[in-house]
Amino acid sequence: MAPPGPREGSLDAPTRHPLDWQSPAFYDREALTKELERVFDICHGCRRCFSLCNAFPTLFDAVDESATGEVDGVPKAKFDEVVDHCYLCDLCYLTKCPYVPPHPFNVDFPHLMLRAKAVRFREQGASWRNRVLAATDEVGRLAGIPVVAEAVNAVNSSGPGRALLERVLGVARDAPVPRYAGRPARSRVAEAKPAAVTPAGGTTGKVILFTTCYGNHNVPEVVEDLVAVYRHNGIEVRLAASEQCCGMPKLELGDLESVARAKEANVPELARWVEQGYDIVAPVPSCVLMFKQELPLMFPDDPQVKAVAAAFYDPFNYLWQRHREGQLRTEFPNALGTVAYHVACHLRVQNIGLKTRDVLQLIPGTTVQPIERCSGHDGTYGVKTEFRAASVKIAKPVADQVRAGAADHFASDCPMAGAQVAGLAGREDHPHPMQLLRRAYGI
Repeated sequence: MAPPGPREGSLDAPTRHPLDWQSPAFYDREALTKELERVFDICHGCRRCFSLCNAFPTLFDAVDESATGEVDGVPKAKFDEVVDHCYLCDLCYLTKCPYVPPHPFNVDFPHLMLRAKAVRFREQGASWRNRVLAATDEVGRLAGIPVVAEAVNAVNSSGPGRALLERVLGVARDAPVPRYAGRPARSRVAEAKPAAVTPAGGTTGKVILFTTCYGNHNVPEVVEDLVAVYRHNGIEVRLAASEQCCGMPKLELGDLESVARAKEANVPELARWVEQGYDIVAPVPSCVLMFKQELPLMFPDDPQVKAVAAAFYDPFNYLWQRHREGQLRTEFPNALGTVAYHVACHLRVQNIGLKTRDVLQLIPGTTVQPIERCSGHDGTYGVKTEFRAASVKIAKPVADQVRAGAADHFASDCPMAGAQVAGLAGREDHPHPMQLLRRAYGI
């Protein structure tokens, strides 16, 4: 087929349409297949996204190896393989595709893959392995019991334990798996007397910290560092009375009903604080993106969802907004040297620029080297045995840059991406950028 024509209105910003997930038509298998064929045909004629993830090479190889050399010759079973390799990073939509709305081709590849995952989940459910890996709250609460945490961490750090994990759960033995803290972050953050805050840069100076299930159970030290840095800068930090997983792991399964239940648990509580003049931050980019993009697209008419989305910030973007009006302390007694900084995919697609880099570069004697490529970890994708080789292939260019740069520090906004790249680059540590900022402050 001839390549699609140039995009009409190419100077217009991409427009995301709401996800019509509650409509019966959304789950119509025949309609889904026709849309997959339409979009795959456009992607086959373009091929700009061949290097982003393994979904596109899987599609293009299937087309090239088919009897017709076109999408109509690809077995429908191959469509499922393409869907399986999409981990909803959104980079194709926001950085590569020339045919996203308002182009008349109306291509939204990630949300089409999400629809396919949702149809399959409704028809077949999820495997036991996938349900366990997506049950972040339940697993975190169990594995976070002090004695249990010690046992889980011991198993996860031993060769025989990893072999067992691979055999029973399908988690690749060489993939990075998180450690569990015996004391969650939400029990570590002490209440502090509210400071006399100063609004600046559109921020109120008062934040509710959504710790995230990963921050709460796996990297509580990152949460503690964020609180320390914010309070050092005169920002009031409080925790919501309760929180559940943001819903991103369930979204990646296509379990949209569970996403809706998580929304019902989290959004009213967060909206209550927004009404009292609080902003919201979270230390993991995927969780920020869930509240700022995915939930508003799933619930476009919910005023509480809109209010929470408008008040939700990436933590470094929050600091940068305040710095622009002189409300960030810039006395740093400790230089960091060179920092190889991996920009997480779910941060890149928030379209806020490299605010982590910008804040860290305020530190004298510090040079930040950003790396804007996918880590290949992406939720649970990178730990599953069947996807491990593809995950490593995607991450290798990032690890090669980190190794070649020989920076003093390597950091990523996403702790999971940091662990993946650090392991492949042969580095023992991968501090969160907030930890580096706290070190620079000497607090």
